[in-house]
Amino acid sequence: MSKIPNEPIDKIDNADGATRGAVIDRLKRGGPQSATALAKDLGVTPMAVRLHLYALEEEGLVAAESEAKGRGRPTKKWCLTEEAARIFPDAHQGLAVEMINSVRELFGEAGLKKLIQSHGDKQRATYGEKINSEKPLAERVKRLAKARSDEGYMAEVKKDGRDWLLIENHCPICSAAKACTGLCANELKVFSDVLGSDVDVNREEHILAGARRCTYRVKGQ
Repeated sequence: MSKIPNEPIDKIDNADGATRGAVIDRLKRGGPQSATALAKDLGVTPMAVRLHLYALEEEGLVAAESEAKGRGRPTKKWCLTEEAARIFPDAHQGLAVEMINSVRELFGEAGLKKLIQSHGDKQRATYGEKINSEKPLAERVKRLAKARSDEGYMAEVKKDGRDWLLIENHCPICSAAKACTGLCANELKVFSDVLGSDVDVNREEHILAGARRCTYRVKGQ
């Protein structure tokens, strides 16, 4: 059995690292997919993708489920396992959880609330420098997604009718968010503030609620 890499996927260093990392990245961003779909997306043969998937399965990083379609043979869909989370950035979650618990013990919930507010203020300042409120809404959402991706959220933007979807395929502070749910509520408010008073932002998918990603619907007023 191969050794499970501890570094982020863009640093996996072996002969097939690029394809292997791309397979993991596509599954992280796109959810369960067949080997054929992955191969088409990556521009390689289905067999090449299957070899990577079988190796990743041995390492416990991916799992497959059969999906019935009509009268034909079931399609095998591959997805990442919980074990795969270790190869994505975690933003020092252990330390973050420890600090949250320490603040709660020393200063109570009121002190923790002030800490969250201070964190939110810093986010507003940081994102505000990168998002020009005078830009079109599409540009603002894309700039926010870029800022979040730089922080490890694997964010992307998609058009959905007249709305925009800000999708975060990874949460590098998931453990901290579980220890302090106020972080997630505060981030939703931060997004609304930095994107401008002319938009509404609502969370439609939430990793902490069991979804594989967080999705925010951004509507222009």
